[in-house]
Amino acid sequence: MPRIDPAAVPERHGSNYPAPFHQHAADRIKQALGRAGGLTDFGVNLTRLPPGAWSSQRHWHSHEDEFVYVIAGELTLLTDAGEQPLRAGDCAAFPKNLPDGHCLINRGGATAVYLEIGSCREAEDVCTYPDIDLHADARGYSHRDGTPYPD
Repeated sequence: MPRIDPAAVPERHGSNYPAPFHQHAADRIKQALGRAGGLTDFGVNLTRLPPGAWSSQRHWHSHEDEFVYVIAGELTLLTDAGEQPLRAGDCAAFPKNLPDGHCLINRGGATAVYLEIGSCREAEDVCTYPDIDLHADARGYSHRDGTPYPD
């Protein structure tokens, strides 16, 4: 297996959420390491969250497992159970079809770095956002009532 040089992997800044939901993750930086290595069954993202940034809106997936491992910094994990700190060396798992929305927030003073690992691009996946009027599936983002958001 060839070595992947993270410095050579393109950075994706922000999120593709429709307005106004994109604002919390606007400073997020992701690098698709798994895709750079040719992986197709699961994804591996190296993610950096500057102070104040969110990983995403709070969400859960119907057909995709997710796992995070914190490399540096400190994050706050927000779920239905409340808030938990995650520090370097900590990890968390989010099984598919478990209706417990999650996101990570950097409330510290330094950039946090973590790996996101999970199944990806499942055609049947539905992403539920319990706190906001947002729904995602293979067609893209829509309101909860099914009305699409503008591109």
